[in-house]
Amino acid sequence: MEDVYATARGPLARVASPLAARARARRHARFFALARLPGSARVLDLGCGRVGLRALEPGLDITGVDIVDRPDYPGAFVRADAAAGLPFAADEFDLVYCSSVIEHVPRGRRAAFAAEVRRVGKGWYVQTPAYAFPIEPHSLLPGAHWLPARLRRPYWRLGAAGEWQEISLLRRAELERLFGPALPERFGPLVKSWVSVRAPG
Repeated sequence: MEDVYATARGPLARVASPLAARARARRHARFFALARLPGSARVLDLGCGRVGLRALEPGLDITGVDIVDRPDYPGAFVRADAAAGLPFAADEFDLVYCSSVIEHVPRGRRAAFAAEVRRVGKGWYVQTPAYAFPIEPHSLLPGAHWLPARLRRPYWRLGAAGEWQEISLLRRAELERLFGPALPERFGPLVKSWVSVRAPG
């Protein structure tokens, strides 16, 4: 399993990483099947990180995209910023996969980001942590995402993320405006994340 909190710090991150990896694998098993991909599908992993979707679907034809170079990425890779435009043709991919990325995109650029996802993909899988969930998933701090930035900055330093990151979690309505109907991933009675899946075709 991928180390979800590989770049995080502290004992909380070490404890949370295997739990988060198992949760991610369960979410993937439940929601990714809704994309109904054929074996020959071409997939764009947008915001791929070091491994991304390849850790869960090693047999797929996957092209990774990130805004920073990933020299160790195991496969085809393109450095690009989706909000500024992707170097691919319309419908070039059967699916655009985007897991825990859109919350990192500034609010003013999200419409352009989403438009590129919809342009280059015949279908998409977009997942994002839920704003209503009480633990901010990057810092692992309770309620950090509910604070205004001036209070969040000093609080953020106490968490697993370390350096400040401008992250703005989405509510269901915002994700649905960008990508259509969203399904809940639950942790007990709470919604942990939202997932919007559109099958190709």
